Amino acid sequence: MNQNIQDSFKNLRVLVTGDTGFKGSWLCEWLIGMGVECFGLGLVPNTEPALFKQLGLEKRLYHKNLDIRDSSALKKLVIDVQPDIVFHLAAQPLVRLSYDIPIETYETNVMGTVHLLDSLRFLNKKCATVCITTDKCYENQEWLHSYRENDPMGGYDPYSSSKGACEIAIKSYRRSYFSDPDKSGIAVASVRAGNVIGGGDWAVDRIIPDCVSALKLGNPIPVRNRVATRPWQHVLEPLSGYILLANELWCGLNDQETVLGKFHYSKLCDAFNLGPNLDSNRTVYDLVKEVLNNWEGSWEDRSDPNAPHEASLLNLSIDKAFHMLNWSPRWNFSRTVKETISWYKAAQSKVFDAQNFTQKQIEDYTTLN
Repeated sequence: MNQNIQDSFKNLRVLVTGDTGFKGSWLCEWLIGMGVECFGLGLVPNTEPALFKQLGLEKRLYHKNLDIRDSSALKKLVIDVQPDIVFHLAAQPLVRLSYDIPIETYETNVMGTVHLLDSLRFLNKKCATVCITTDKCYENQEWLHSYRENDPMGGYDPYSSSKGACEIAIKSYRRSYFSDPDKSGIAVASVRAGNVIGGGDWAVDRIIPDCVSALKLGNPIPVRNRVATRPWQHVLEPLSGYILLANELWCGLNDQETVLGKFHYSKLCDAFNLGPNLDSNRTVYDLVKEVLNNWEGSWEDRSDPNAPHEASLLNLSIDKAFHMLNWSPRWNFSRTVKETISWYKAAQSKVFDAQNFTQKQIEDYTTLN
């Protein structure tokens, strides 16, 4: 991470919604290491183990158990915290689960985002906000070419369509209330990452946790859809983009020199794809093979013709982030899987120190030339 970003973030008040989740926990760990005064909100972790607990984050940041569907509680917390920067990650994040709980998925993902954005209208100070959605927000036509930020929103399943609706709501709030961040004091951008993997994801119905669970027991990895292609990336890749974008927005709001310098920061109040390089767009089968290169085992086909629909092809164009943010991925596909599996293998030790191991991976990533 650029030293200028480290310096400008130090001592800022940063609010992370969804801090108890996989990506939220990694982000909080990174921010705390940068000297940030970190505040978080989220639900009680619903997995055992949970990365949030493994990292001891409940003792290292100001955390509040809060459901973002509770608009008045969320508004009160935002006003109380007075954040300089907000990272909005809180969501119902699982495609297959969204078929079972569609109403909760829409309430959390769409209205939860609206509640957060609306609370910013009553924040009487400058604040840079980065809203995290997903690559699945696009109306997926199973194209071979990559999706760009101006492609139509959509989504087949409740989860994907809820994220498309999120993006529409974010754009509407930006136009309606925060169109001129120099006047409103609020700068809002959204980011769409690919299929994120990394150590500490213990969720059900995700391929890497499924791999790890099977390999630990000596069982074959169950593979539901081996031909599906996804933009695989390590969790540190999009997080670096979130931090870079938030820094540019914050510095711009405060008339400070930015890292990029060549754009007026208001142009960055927009949507950005933060996916991997093209050679990391691989099938599930490719991912499983790479996992088995790092952890001995086997796999078996568990495809089900009656399973709920999931997209087969999904790629992201990252040209906009490259040209406007000077952001690009650092770890290739093999390194991404290697770092992920090394975390899980290390976690099997009784003396595993999750905080130190995670910080070491962050350091390795940020110091890579």
